[in-house]
Amino acid sequence: MTFLVTGAAGFIGYHLSERLLSRGERVIGIDNVNDYYSTKLKRDRIAELQRRHNGFTFIEQDFADFDGLKAALAPHRIERIAHLGAQAGVRYSITNPHAYVHSNLVGHLNVMEYARHTDSVEHLVYASSSSVYGKNEKLPFSVEDRVDQPMSLYAATKKADELMSETYSHLYRLPQTGLRFFTVYGPWGRPDMAMWLFTDAILKGEPIKVFNGGDMRRDFTYVDDIVSGIVACLDNPPPDDGSVKAGGSVSPHRVYNIGNHRSEELMHMIAVLEKAVGKTAIKEFEPMQPGDVKDTFADISAIERDLGFRPTTSIEEGAPRFVAWFRAYHGV
Repeated sequence: MTFLVTGAAGFIGYHLSERLLSRGERVIGIDNVNDYYSTKLKRDRIAELQRRHNGFTFIEQDFADFDGLKAALAPHRIERIAHLGAQAGVRYSITNPHAYVHSNLVGHLNVMEYARHTDSVEHLVYASSSSVYGKNEKLPFSVEDRVDQPMSLYAATKKADELMSETYSHLYRLPQTGLRFFTVYGPWGRPDMAMWLFTDAILKGEPIKVFNGGDMRRDFTYVDDIVSGIVACLDNPPPDDGSVKAGGSVSPHRVYNIGNHRSEELMHMIAVLEKAVGKTAIKEFEPMQPGDVKDTFADISAIERDLGFRPTTSIEEGAPRFVAWFRAYHGV
């Protein structure tokens, strides 16, 4: 089977491509390799996939350019799509709003338009975000909760993606699954995420910024667990039988939380990193940042019930694996 993975040079896109290729699938990876963070890291991920797998084809292309997207994919017969490419980051959306409209709204529409006009596409799985829960104070976050008070433009674009996907599934009976990712970490992770920033600073003996005085909790999920959930979704398109799916949809469209179903205190995560690195962090306590939320906690009962998804990697196991990879990658 041939899978299209958008955002293939990204953190989760790299790991998903690796998993699919390792089980013998063909993967067409698309990414525009923008400079939101290190392009070297992105190209190193792609180079690793190309080195390890003959079944991987990489296309450098902006999927927000519809004509370019269609031309790039014309030689290929795509059967499943994992649309993970997006402009990520809550804080970056405060200062660069147009990047989010371009990638997350126009880009999402283009991928759906490609899928609905391509007879071979059987299922589109796309990345949403736990950020859609915004001001929601009920924990854990459930897919049944209202999500109409986003705290950032990033969150608003992700909720808009879910609404557009519901519309396309209804109008064109295009099977789709949206995944509300919580905080994902692991080897080959993103330099703008706390796990990377903290590890880098601790190793260098530089201070780390601890927001909201450290009074924050995150649902940290190890990337291998996340990929298992994505693959389970890709392999199981929602049936178009008129039944109500997760998230309340009667179209062939479902929305799942995908996380660890365990919310870790930020200070505990820092303590685990300190132990893995072997040094104490210099902490600078800062106020809450615009667009941030205090707690995230995933209710994963729907995806567990439907697809058997259940994470198995604790932060005490996963964080040292990230630190070991970080040291090796940077030669520290």
